[in-house]
Amino acid sequence: MLSILKEKNPTLRLYSIHDSEFNAYGKVISNINVEEFINVATTFEMPPEGSKYERSLAVLEQCENSVTVQNECFGETELQIGLCWGYNDRLNGLEYHKSSEFNIAATPMVLLLGTIFELTENGYHSENLQAFFLQKGETVELYATTLHFCPCQVVKSGFCSVVLLPKGTNAPLEHKPEDALLFRQNKWLICHDKNESLIEKGVRPLLHGENIKITEVSFER
Repeated sequence: MLSILKEKNPTLRLYSIHDSEFNAYGKVISNINVEEFINVATTFEMPPEGSKYERSLAVLEQCENSVTVQNECFGETELQIGLCWGYNDRLNGLEYHKSSEFNIAATPMVLLLGTIFELTENGYHSENLQAFFLQKGETVELYATTLHFCPCQVVKSGFCSVVLLPKGTNAPLEHKPEDALLFRQNKWLICHDKNESLIEKGVRPLLHGENIKITEVSFER
């Protein structure tokens, strides 16, 4: 599928997560069985349009390997297991956390990634981003220094990603922050300067350049 994606997106710097280019953004996790997480995640009905995110879902947090993930990936720090799924083919924004995020690809998908070291007071230019393909069943850790956002679909039937983060991440803030980029608990966010829906929600439009679009392959997942 990756070779076809490259043909469909010839101007995109598109790699596998197993390529050395991914090392600056995260690492591949291969020692944990994620089959149950995927089986549960793919039972959720797709939204009629757009994407959805639920930061904490009991049905995922009750999976047998959730304790193993908490101990091995989060050093016994309490975690939440949620889901991001639906339809998305554009960059739209970038976020980061003061912690790693783990993604389990319940379907094939693409992540658009940068680093906070490229983020200045003037914002971030999308030409710095690189794209990485995950096959269904692959799991990655994204470092705290990695800029990321909603996964992009690679097939017309959409995408589905299990998202693991420290408990409380993405919950509403309890105070008005001095940092204009702090949007939710443990979530710093900027949006593309043409993304009116996020701008209306108070997100700073500091992501400049092309709002990168992923062209899907023609077959279903």
